[in-house]
Amino acid sequence: MYYSYNHFFELKKILLEKQRKEAHEGVRYITNINKDNMELVRLLIDVGIQIRHVKNLPPMSFGVSEKETAATIEKMQGGKKLQSLLISNDPLYVTHFTSIFEELWKRGIDAPDRIMSVEEGSDTTNIEIIDNPRGALRLAAEIVGSAKEEVLRIYPSVNALRRQVRVGALDLFGKLMNRGGKVRMVIPSDDKELKSILDEVNEAGISPVLSSQLDIRSVDKSLQTHIGIIVVDRKESIIVESKDDTKDSYFEAAGLAAYSNSMQIALSYASIFESLWKQTEMYEQSRTYSRMQKEFINVAAHELRTPVQPIIGLADTLYSKAQDIRQKEALEIIFRNARRLQRLVEDILDVTKIESDSLNLNRERFNLEEVIEDAINESDNERMKQ
Repeated sequence: MYYSYNHFFELKKILLEKQRKEAHEGVRYITNINKDNMELVRLLIDVGIQIRHVKNLPPMSFGVSEKETAATIEKMQGGKKLQSLLISNDPLYVTHFTSIFEELWKRGIDAPDRIMSVEEGSDTTNIEIIDNPRGALRLAAEIVGSAKEEVLRIYPSVNALRRQVRVGALDLFGKLMNRGGKVRMVIPSDDKELKSILDEVNEAGISPVLSSQLDIRSVDKSLQTHIGIIVVDRKESIIVESKDDTKDSYFEAAGLAAYSNSMQIALSYASIFESLWKQTEMYEQSRTYSRMQKEFINVAAHELRTPVQPIIGLADTLYSKAQDIRQKEALEIIFRNARRLQRLVEDILDVTKIESDSLNLNRERFNLEEVIEDAINESDNERMKQ
């Protein structure tokens, strides 16, 4: 851009004058706008040249018109003179460079907007899309390796963490913790899966001390997603798509990734992480309360079963010795309700066994007529009470 200004600025002004008379389509530039060239960009805009900013440009400078193209791979710092230049009027070259320019132009940011972001100090923000898993893994390793204080990691699934263990990605976390940094992870899993993956982490070669510092918590499996998130020092972030979670290889399972050094984006992801982290605490509390409740029910059921057995036994003994019909009827009521209470206790105990995966099913013969008769008698007794 400096070279063009130094040597062709007067020619460009003639072309712009023709444009005002609708005899020319005008002049457009694409460049990387920064603090060093911002004033020149303003000057060129003032005379009518259209300029857009593109961060990652091809490793060459070129110009193209409807009839001719010129290109060079020289950097031309400060507008120094060219030593080599490729010039062609071949329609294929003209069409090729025109298509490159138009594609870059579509991606570009208008110069006034770019200048404003440079002046506001937000020009360092970068969002990069990585379309291959190896590049994503390499970039993730770089930003985790640069961490100074903290890494927050949300895994989309248990399998995603397993794949990370296999490619040695957790070694970087170990290095950070050796430097005094912290690593926290959230993963959708149940207790058995979490224990299994922690065993794999230990087997991966991380020392017991570091393994104990690696804070991993599980959240409800319904929160399983297809996106993994890494936040480094709350300043940088990278999200990685899980394309096929059934694959054992990270490179087959991962899809697109997006990197950003925007602090606002990193803080947003960190907020999501902290929300899930608090949810794990509530999830753990609810599991503790549920466990306590089950233990209480189990103890209460056993305590109830203890006095029921002698009641049934004594009622049966008295019934066999009773001569009076009314006494027998009264004992039948006692015996029937005691058995009913016994069945209720057994049902409660069965429920606790089902929830703890320890219920054993038994096949046995029973008297269906007796069961029906007992049910009818209990129903009759309930009606009589009413």
